[in-house]
Order: sequence, then C-alpha cells, then structure tokens
Amino acid sequence: MVQHSRPSPQSSGPAGRFSGNRARSGPDNGSKAAVIPPPPKRGSSVYISHRHAYAAIDLGTNNCRLLIAKPSSDGFIVVDAFSRIVRLGEGLAATGRISDAAIERAIGALSVCADKLRRRHVTLARSVATEACRRAANGQEFIHRVYRETGIALDIISAQEEARLAVLGCHALLEPGSGPALIFDIGGGSTELVLVDAKAKGAPQIVDWLSAPWGVVSLTESEAFDHADPAERLAAYERMRARVADAFAPIAGRLPRDQAGIRLLGTSGTVTTLASLHLNLQRYDRHVIDGLIVPCQSMRAISTRLSAMGLAERQELPCIGTERADLVVAGCAILEAILDIWPAERLGVADRGIREGILRSLMERSGGMM
Repeated sequence: MVQHSRPSPQSSGPAGRFSGNRARSGPDNGSKAAVIPPPPKRGSSVYISHRHAYAAIDLGTNNCRLLIAKPSSDGFIVVDAFSRIVRLGEGLAATGRISDAAIERAIGALSVCADKLRRRHVTLARSVATEACRRAANGQEFIHRVYRETGIALDIISAQEEARLAVLGCHALLEPGSGPALIFDIGGGSTELVLVDAKAKGAPQIVDWLSAPWGVVSLTESEAFDHADPAERLAAYERMRARVADAFAPIAGRLPRDQAGIRLLGTSGTVTTLASLHLNLQRYDRHVIDGLIVPCQSMRAISTRLSAMGLAERQELPCIGTERADLVVAGCAILEAILDIWPAERLGVADRGIREGILRSLMERSGGMM
C-alpha cells in the first residue's frame, strides 16, 4: 500500500533553508535512470541506503507530472516519470469551476500515475494540486473524486508551499555568485516569484515572495491574442504584459535595486521551450536544457518573435507544436514582465521544480538522507 504523505506543520510557509548540488536529473520518460545528488545537511552528506521507492505528483493548471525515485549513495535515482498536458484550468476563469472535460482528462492522467505507483512498489508518495484547485468552487469535490477513482490523495497546497517546493527542487541550478537571486515558476494558473539570499554555499534563505494570479492558461483566457491583424496581436501582447506588471508591482517595489551580480533562475515550460528555440533544437532534450544558462536578451528576442507570429506559424516550430502554441505567448509576456523588474544579464533554466522538491522533503523526513 502506498503511504500518502501530508505536509508537516513546519513546511506550510515559504521560509526555510534548503541545499543541494548542481546535477542533471533524469529524462521525463523514465527511459534511463539519472542520479540527482542529495543536499548536504548540517555539514554532512552521509546517506542511509535502502530500497524504498518514493513518488511525487504535481497536478498543475496545465500539466500532470509524476516522478518516482529511489535513494542512492549519490542522491536519488529517477526510476520512472510521466508528464501529460491535461489543461485542468481550461475555462476556469470564466466559470469558476473545473469543467467535466478537464476532470476526465486529469483523472485519466492520474490513473496512469496510480498504475505506475503500484508497479514500482512505491511506499511513500506526496501528491499536490495547485492554483486550479485553489480557485475552483468544485476543487474539493474534484479531489474526493480523484481519491475514489484512483486512490491518489491530492493535497491542495498553498501558494507559499508551492513556492517553497519549487525553490527546494531547483535552486541548485543557480549560477554561482554572491549577488541576490530571484527564482520564478511560471505555471498554468499562477506565477511564483521568490527572492532568495544565496550568498553562501548550500541552502538559500527565502527573504521575499509573491504569487501572481497569472499563468499561461489564465492569462491566455483573459486576453484574446490570436487576431488576424498583426497590429491587434501586438496590442494584445502589450496588454498581457501590463496585466502581469500590475500583479508584480507589490514585490517589484521591494526588490533590491542597483546591486551587482544579480542572478535569475526559471523553472517552467515557458523557459524550457524558449531555451530550446534559443538552441534551435529540433526536438526537446532535457539533458541539454536542464541547467542551461541563456542570455536574457536572447529570451527577449525570442519572445518578441513569437508574439509577432500567428497561431499556425507557432504550431510549426519545433518544441512548441499544437499543444503549446496557444499558450506560449502568454508565457513570453510573463517572462518579459519578470525581466522588466529583475534585469539580470543571464537566465538559468531548470527542468525541475516541485516534484524534485517533494522527493527531497520525503527522503529527508523519512531518514533517507542525512
């Protein structure tokens, strides 16, 4: 039987010290195992080895993602993974509810996850749901149905916990340096901005954060973009950026100004997709993208190019296709709004985040890492 973990009282907020070593994580299709090093804890990296399998499920507004891993002497080994676009938040902005079609898509994906948990003999799992379930009037009803039909106990986490887990999962990819760092996660229904103090090696301290109610799904549905007239598309894109800038205003006024060596790290489908375009990849390659450092000017140029394209043109681009073409422009608008308030020269790209943060938490709490 899978034990479904609930968050400890200490993990309910974003503040805390985290640590980790820079490494590549495993491929999303689970075809090859990959080692992710453990974070050093209180000056020690000693590890107690055992064969328990741990799992993390992240049900977002757009995607359903699963990672299954086993601890190893070098960290943890990803033994299986799954990712599917389910668009749980489709239509949520207009109705305030998760639609029947979205529920069916999500339950279909979670049924696949449940089967993988059984086949991999997972003993401890944590499954979280984020912005769509936080907003939806029928969010709790959906959670109960998921449990009845799949056995997966989803935990609707707060925006604070979402930010904490994202930082815990990806901060190891921050560029070395002593300047202040901003970590962000562009989701389907929200965007989390987290200012961290990472001057010393190891665990950064979260010093400020904001969850804005704009993600690629919510922003796309709130601002129609794909007009036939290019001038109308440009105007719509500028309105998108303005909406996001307004939402970012509270933290923008608190961010440190005129400091040298500022660092920026993003974890989201937006940044991994744009990084793939930066490298002119014909198909997505996680091993190349996770940990890549890209000039921010290149990301702005790609955003400008995509915002000038029609839907059909974007669908023809490698690493975008039909599944992401309608949402990627909203992601570009959010990314540019972030660059406006945090003018770093380079952007670190992470294809890791909440799931990896969950796995680290589970292993540390159960004694898997010391």
